[in-house]
Amino acid sequence: MGLITGLLTLPLAPVRGAVWVAEQIKQHAERQYYDPALIQRQIADVDDAHAAGELTDHERDELQADLLARLFEAQRRRDAGEM
Repeated sequence: MGLITGLLTLPLAPVRGAVWVAEQIKQHAERQYYDPALIQRQIADVDDAHAAGELTDHERDELQADLLARLFEAQRRRDAGEM
């Protein structure tokens, strides 16, 4: 970056910094959201809650379907090299 370009874009530095921070937060959140180990623990928690009578069969099935969809998406992202 040249001196003139650097000086002209200097007022945008805080915006670029904020965008970078937001992107880092998004990436971290996605890594956690699609963490297979975490998803598998959540599936086990759903099973435990169902066994304890805290969830109906329908609620368990819906939660497990959502978690399995996340697990499949995590696998797709890993295979595509996105994570």
